[in-house]
Amino acid sequence: MPFFSKPKYSTVVAPKKKDIPKDLYVRCPKSGELIYNKELEKNFMVVPKSGYHFPMTAAQRIEMLADPGSWEEWDADMEAVDALNFTDTKAYADRLQDYKAKTGLKDAVVSGKCTMESMPVALAVMDFRFGGASMGAVVGEKIARAVERAIELKAAVIIVSASGGARMQEGVISLMQMAKTSAALARLSAAGLPYISVLTHPTTGGVTASYATLGDVIIAEPEALICFAGPRVIKEGTNQELPEGFQKVRIFAQAWID
Repeated sequence: MPFFSKPKYSTVVAPKKKDIPKDLYVRCPKSGELIYNKELEKNFMVVPKSGYHFPMTAAQRIEMLADPGSWEEWDADMEAVDALNFTDTKAYADRLQDYKAKTGLKDAVVSGKCTMESMPVALAVMDFRFGGASMGAVVGEKIARAVERAIELKAAVIIVSASGGARMQEGVISLMQMAKTSAALARLSAAGLPYISVLTHPTTGGVTASYATLGDVIIAEPEALICFAGPRVIKEGTNQELPEGFQKVRIFAQAWID
């Protein structure tokens, strides 16, 4: 018998992918690290080490911002219709049904009132899952109504934007929402009430060209894409290579003080 013998090591069999519960973790697109979903949710969908901001639903943002038990939704039954009978690769009416089934929402914005640190606030939050949070008649109407109600309540307005721009399936009806929401915010300003605009990834097109950039205070998520025309559109139009990080937010907090 040898004096020294080779030690025995225990082996651990790596679990197969099918043995890992679905939605247990996600991979950070910036750093590549695996993050447990529960830990990510506790940190408001921000990866602690890399600072990467994962998308949030409207419900998650409202829960994060509003005082517990203070949220009261407005215009919950308002939903888009296919007024133009629009069809491209798929009928707009069918797309709307798909968006509703996927998100549980009736359109791309949720609005209502709440308190934040006991202060009254009219809050509107866009949800990118619903058709890229494109702005149609319902989005514009709900935001305009939220602003008008804020004037009646003498409350501040906070809008959390995330959008691919105007909703092409509603044509000029969608473009009219730019003027409608801007006019409502002008009345809010005349009443001496504050408007805080929060820009998240991405905020583009007609939303950027209207209420998203009209805030008395404008706050943006780090590395969010904020623009009117996106990098791909500009590159196709100019045939120019764009700088790294073009139209991405680095650090952005802006306040307009009269």
